[in-house]
Amino acid sequence: MKSSQFRLGDLRVVALGLVFILAWGAIGYRLFRVQGANAAELAQRGFDQRLRHEEIEAKRGTIYDRDGVELAVTIYGSSLAADPSLVEEPARAAAALAPVVGADYVEMVSRLEGDGRFVYLARGLEHDVAEAAKQVIEDEDLVGFMFEEEPLRIYPSGALAAPVIGLTRLDDGSGVEGIEAVMDTELAGRPGKRIVERDSAGRAIPQAEFLLEPSVPGSDVVLTLDRELQYAAERSLQAGIDRTGAEGGAIVAIDPATGEILAMVSLPSFDGSDRSQLDPSTIRNRAISDEFEPGSTLKAVTVAAALEEGIVRPDTPFETPREIDISGETYSDHGHNPPVMTVADIVAKSSNVGTIKIQQRLGNEAHYRYLDAFGLGRTASIDFQGEATGRLDHVTDWCGPACGASAAIGYGVGATPLQMAEIYATLANDGKWVEPHIVREIIAPDGSSVVTEPRSREVVSPDTARTVRSMLRGVVERGTGWRAALDEFPVGGKTGTSNKFDVETGEYSETDTIAWFIGIAPIDDPAIVVAVVLDTPTGELPDGTELKFGGASSAPIFAEVADTALRQLGVAPTHDANG
Repeated sequence: MKSSQFRLGDLRVVALGLVFILAWGAIGYRLFRVQGANAAELAQRGFDQRLRHEEIEAKRGTIYDRDGVELAVTIYGSSLAADPSLVEEPARAAAALAPVVGADYVEMVSRLEGDGRFVYLARGLEHDVAEAAKQVIEDEDLVGFMFEEEPLRIYPSGALAAPVIGLTRLDDGSGVEGIEAVMDTELAGRPGKRIVERDSAGRAIPQAEFLLEPSVPGSDVVLTLDRELQYAAERSLQAGIDRTGAEGGAIVAIDPATGEILAMVSLPSFDGSDRSQLDPSTIRNRAISDEFEPGSTLKAVTVAAALEEGIVRPDTPFETPREIDISGETYSDHGHNPPVMTVADIVAKSSNVGTIKIQQRLGNEAHYRYLDAFGLGRTASIDFQGEATGRLDHVTDWCGPACGASAAIGYGVGATPLQMAEIYATLANDGKWVEPHIVREIIAPDGSSVVTEPRSREVVSPDTARTVRSMLRGVVERGTGWRAALDEFPVGGKTGTSNKFDVETGEYSETDTIAWFIGIAPIDDPAIVVAVVLDTPTGELPDGTELKFGGASSAPIFAEVADTALRQLGVAPTHDANG
């Protein structure tokens, strides 16, 4: 019996020994494979896991106003990213980090539970926020998180000229709206390339980075905008919107001799540095994207064309009944105009009947030719994204006399505030059209620059332009635009009120209007053209005048902006403000 028990115990020892021998053999074999036969392959695999090919973002160029004030600039912030495969407790990590970086907790958990090896959790973090997040990661002993330095686009002036300047994408920094989009190629520069080794926590390994190609910064863009005038114009327009309850509005201020846009306002607006409450409807630049029927402001073209063709003179008389019938359409005048009016009176009193009679002498063919020459039906500038062409049907598609009559008084034709401002800039510039532009200069990283050289063409003669300006002066001094008058400068311009067209009903509203005033100052030696448009102003002045009319709502805004512009430009007053 003892001999049998001894053999059984011996077998157990032998079996256990064999197990240990096999285990150590397997370990030894594995070590041999790892450290010997497959050492190079595994080392390379580990190196590849640490190695990352990364793009070095180029610093985006700065956007300046005409005086070198920064309107859009790039600083460096941080982005918080993670390797989800290394994050052990996504819910705990998100609970600790989301409040600090301003991220959504549920969204962060979802990203941390994903299958990828890299995911962004927060972008565009300022320095103090990034430092606070780093402290949380250290305190909570979180693994798998990393920070990357990245360019952060900010707009030092907040909402100033925001629809003009535009926006960049948060993910890749490319321009998507405004000048940021139009000049994206110039502003963006060229990204560089590098290879970085990172440890299991995503941290860069010191002295393990190899630079392949440095980035090239973007060019700077200098705009024609005058920051001070832009601010004043935005303030005046906002006050006008508040006063009239208008849905929105736009202002364009142009130097008629150079075509430089000194101010371009679109309200409501937004702040490009704060996207937390960004309303997409405020992004569009109404000054170039919204097209309206210009109403009586287009009468200046009708009169200029007739003068240029030698059909009328300022003192040419016309019978002006209260109403006129054209091909079954009835056109009438507001107010009580005299039965006979000269061309100058027709302009001053904004007579629809008188203007239509002038157009009848001019004819549709010639009328269309001048509307086209003044720039309607095409984009006014190459400096804008999403600029509307307006509407100018070819004369062969006009419906005969009725279409000509409608076009004469600003109906059946669509125009943007920029296009209308440019028409008056052409008259202010002695009949010479100069391409309106907002990009003044592009400065490359090496200091070389490209200065904008706008196109130009003659539309009407200097004599015709000066004659029209003289009649526009009468609009302010004795006509519908008297609220646009300035104490120290002579002004000329034109009021305009068009009934708003309802696309859904296909009819014109009886109450809602587009209210215009476009003026030139000083009228005898023009330095500035300002176009003001309000979308659906309402209410009344104390004297009972309805604010839906351009002379009541838009003309006072023009006066404020033009006065500021002339002082900003250093134009010497020609009148005594005290009488």
